[in-house]
Amino acid sequence: MTAAPVIARTAAELGLAEQFRASPGAAASPARAAAFRRFEAAGLPTRRVESWHYTDLRVALAKAAPLAAPPDEAAIAAAKDRLAKLPRLAPVRLVLVNGVFVAALSDRPPVGVALAQPPASPAISSDDPMLALALALAPAGVAATVAPGAKPPPIEIIHCFVGEGPRAVYSRLAIEIGADASAAFVERFVGAGAESQRHASTSIDVAAGGALAHVAAIEDEPGLHVESEVVRLAERAALDAFGFVGGGALARRQIFARLVGEGARIGLAGLGLLDGRRHADTTLEVVHAAPRGESREFYRHIVADEATGVFQGKVIVQPGAQKTDGAMKSQAILLSPDATMNAKPELEIFADDVVCGHGATIGALDPEQLFYLQARGLPPAEAEAMLLEAFGAEAISRVADAELAEALLTLMRDWLARRGRGRRS
Repeated sequence: MTAAPVIARTAAELGLAEQFRASPGAAASPARAAAFRRFEAAGLPTRRVESWHYTDLRVALAKAAPLAAPPDEAAIAAAKDRLAKLPRLAPVRLVLVNGVFVAALSDRPPVGVALAQPPASPAISSDDPMLALALALAPAGVAATVAPGAKPPPIEIIHCFVGEGPRAVYSRLAIEIGADASAAFVERFVGAGAESQRHASTSIDVAAGGALAHVAAIEDEPGLHVESEVVRLAERAALDAFGFVGGGALARRQIFARLVGEGARIGLAGLGLLDGRRHADTTLEVVHAAPRGESREFYRHIVADEATGVFQGKVIVQPGAQKTDGAMKSQAILLSPDATMNAKPELEIFADDVVCGHGATIGALDPEQLFYLQARGLPPAEAEAMLLEAFGAEAISRVADAELAEALLTLMRDWLARRGRGRRS
């Protein structure tokens, strides 16, 4: 009998195991211990894992940064100072500092919204190893539950990173929308620097007839950002989600969505802005498990310098999910001969009465359009920025809230302005 090959653990994997054993309460929790066993069985994902083919995390994560300590008074004070300078994007603000919910920095939840700790064993999950790692090492986090029929004002959730030097932060957020309720949540990631590593997990559960608008924005500069969203939609439930990637050396946003109820609808969109040697990966898996579901995916990337963009989108229509309507599109503009974009849209259809399609385009700015603008007096950098803003704005237009869309446009314009100044210097 031939023994199974032994796969050597990397320094990062060994460090993560030690951190789990030393993390207060983690090993004693059966749910967290089970999650870490799932991670250990798979290890850090490599290119051999299809969904991680373009982002080899086992190579990229050479060493696991030490876990950030729970926020003390000094950390809370530092977060308070940072938040005071951060314009609000919603009337209600909830704050997590280094993955820990801090009531002292948060507003009271509006009528119809209850806050609690997420269950140790989430009702919805995925077999992705990085999601399992986040569930194993994250502190308690926060769960926001919107009561059936409620329509609270929009809520902003700030993930605030505080600390100097190499630090790793794990966070857990659960959003539950009751039957026939309607809500909007904005997640913002701020404060992280180049030596930081962040692992965020968000579960979204929308009950029958409920509706959720969700935006997530990476506004800081972490060395590593892995964000996992797990979504379940009941009958007639709806989710409109947008992801803005404006920073980070290596950022991966992954969404695992299941439409389990008849007539469920999901709209996923996003914009990635990449320069330098950044690497940004958006990976989606949308499973239609019930009839008459609808899914739309629309993502755009602007990739400059030696940056690398990744879009992987897979739509699975299971047997019996008849009358499914799905459409997926990925578009990218490359601004340098050294820029790279990997696009891989996929359909797996096991029903025979569906309408599904996908497409991907990768190209450069139209030289005739650039010439037209420059012939009318615009300098080359301004002409390019105008065309890029129009390209990105079409993605942002998927955000229904006008004020929130304008805030995202401002973030995009700031990125374009910084890039323009860099080209002129």
